[in-house]
Amino acid sequence: MSLDDRTGNALRFVAHFYDQRKVGDTGYLGFRRSTDLSRLSACLDTLIEKGLLVSGESLFLDMGCGDGRVNVLFSYLVRKSIGIEMDEWTLDEYVPLKEELFVRLKKDHLPLPPQNIYLFYGNTMDENLHRRIFSEAGLYFEDYDIFYTYLTMHEEFAGLISRKAKKGALFMVYGLENVLPRLDGLRLLTPQKPLEGILALYQKE
Repeated sequence: MSLDDRTGNALRFVAHFYDQRKVGDTGYLGFRRSTDLSRLSACLDTLIEKGLLVSGESLFLDMGCGDGRVNVLFSYLVRKSIGIEMDEWTLDEYVPLKEELFVRLKKDHLPLPPQNIYLFYGNTMDENLHRRIFSEAGLYFEDYDIFYTYLTMHEEFAGLISRKAKKGALFMVYGLENVLPRLDGLRLLTPQKPLEGILALYQKE
């Protein structure tokens, strides 16, 4: 199943909006870099066609969500879009950016992101935070179908997913290019090269 035209147009608009407001340099150094949503969007049809993302049903967690841009993109496609960010000042950018995006989407008569986004300040490794997420969003760590991160702590997050996620959960690591590491307890679904040269896929065994 591919994206319908209306949703596809909205996703392209959202990607363009945020990609004009990227932070950080290309590469592996630095503590904050923004996902290129246009490159990530180009992977969505593949995820849907392979059954790794079930539109309107999958539950999504971005571990290190920054200003929430990936959560906004995925909100169109998933049942709930959850994000966790350790830098509170970075998370503070979510609301003003989203408000500007809403104005522009309305002007172009495009659908707004669904009201299914929940962003939290804290440490993904903190069990107390996940209890708070459950109280506000109704999800435990083992409920998520899809996990996402931008490279930096992918090994730590892989360990958490291996221990606590349900079997078959998808772990997407953005920022991997030529060298694709093997992660214990996870099967590499993109052994030859990452999707769009940037997104590696792993699945909980």
